[in-house]
Amino acid sequence: MKTDTFKLGGEREIHRLGFGAMRLTGKGIWGPPKDREEALRVLRALPGLGVDFIDTADSYGPDVSEPLIREALHPYGKMLIATKGGLERPGPDRWKPNGDPKRLIAQAKKSRDHLGVDQIDLWQLHRIDAAVPRDEQFAAIRELLDTKVIRFAGLSEVSVEEIEAAAKVFPVATVQNKYNIADRASEKVLEHCEKKNIGFIPWFPLAAGNLGVGRALESVAKKHAVEPGQVALAWLLHRSPVMLPIPGTSQVAHLKENVAAAAIALSAEDFAALAAR
Repeated sequence: MKTDTFKLGGEREIHRLGFGAMRLTGKGIWGPPKDREEALRVLRALPGLGVDFIDTADSYGPDVSEPLIREALHPYGKMLIATKGGLERPGPDRWKPNGDPKRLIAQAKKSRDHLGVDQIDLWQLHRIDAAVPRDEQFAAIRELLDTKVIRFAGLSEVSVEEIEAAAKVFPVATVQNKYNIADRASEKVLEHCEKKNIGFIPWFPLAAGNLGVGRALESVAKKHAVEPGQVALAWLLHRSPVMLPIPGTSQVAHLKENVAAAAIALSAEDFAALAAR
């Protein structure tokens, strides 16, 4: 894989194009995958393709994605496994924030066990729970760092103000907000992350294939003889040095297609056309 790298927390170097493990579960991100063996093949193909960063969560399944990753790849060697906590799963396609500090700590320890590690490389608060004082949630993260349950900590779906508030309690290593070539609502957050050298993980990087950005994307894809989705990933990598896209898939063929996007060299003209949409 031809892509540059990023030092998480200023220390841990990873390739910028990672893998999102949400879709290695059943329909509605609920229960086991439809094709378990293919899911394991996808995970086992990652090291050979140069992917050394996986993003998952305790809520994926729930408790399905993390054990699958362990089965496929443990011990992880140089691979960094990131996970998240802070959401409950009442049922398929249903997500409920729960930022109770005791639960956050307990779930992080559970994730540590599921992944089979002594310390989680990167743990992220899946959502700030509006029903719980955010400082209490941040204090729980500080405790996870201090007790070495986790090495680095991040946030998800947050504003610049929330990042700054959290940074007063613990070092914010990553921010994971929705962002793709068709949805750039988190532009100010991305700019803040660039200034602070915080890794920006754009979730939904391919909008499940519904990018809908028209002729520019199709034109650039045709020029490079690649798929529009590959151009969308190349654009993300080109957009910022702190960008850490994590496209997910449950099929090896699609995984290889996504990884190949890192080798696409967009020209200044390409980037300008895509940025303008």
